[in-house]
Amino acid sequence: MIPAAVAAASLRPVPVSLASVCALVIAVGLPVDQFVRFGQVGVDVIVWGVFLGAVRSADRPGRVLLLACLLFATLGEVFLSLVWGLYDYRLGNLPLFVPPGHALLLCLGLFVARHVGARAAWLVPALALPAVLAMAWLHSDTFGLVLFVAFALAMALANGRARALYAVMFVLSLLLELYGTWLGNWRWRAEAPWLGLPTCNPPLAAGTFYCLLDVLVVATLRRFARA
Repeated sequence: MIPAAVAAASLRPVPVSLASVCALVIAVGLPVDQFVRFGQVGVDVIVWGVFLGAVRSADRPGRVLLLACLLFATLGEVFLSLVWGLYDYRLGNLPLFVPPGHALLLCLGLFVARHVGARAAWLVPALALPAVLAMAWLHSDTFGLVLFVAFALAMALANGRARALYAVMFVLSLLLELYGTWLGNWRWRAEAPWLGLPTCNPPLAAGTFYCLLDVLVVATLRRFARA
């Protein structure tokens, strides 16, 4: 169980201005990366600029949160994309804007989670479960069922405020995945390597990876609070 004090630290109020900038950068940055010549370089600069500005304006726990998210997101992207090969970015690389982009999405999630109650958070897995089971039964996204089990476990082990964050991130990341794959910025493999399980582009429970990222970030804050 994650202590309430740690969850409270991880859910520090995010200014509406920062949340708005994060949403705008994500919404505009992906089509620029896809359709503008050398657009990826410009998106790299802008996303890193917003990220560093957020780090500079944050207090010490906030900086730990953002830097921990950057570290774990970088390691996760390298493993999931370049090593495991679950998905491929359009240029076959790992865009430099992706790891700090995860931190911007976390800022947006922290802002939204403030308005979501602990009980309301359970609506997310409750509504997702029938679709996950149906797609697994049809063998169109069996991998999604595995991801959903991990998401449900994270929800069960979290306390109220962290649980709201995980539920919000599950939804936001699914929207991001649908947006990015629709634009063509990245594409998920039809079958999960190593496991041989069929999956979709994107998997319905792709948000599980983002939730696990936040679990690691909250755990880092817990160690920071103890220190």
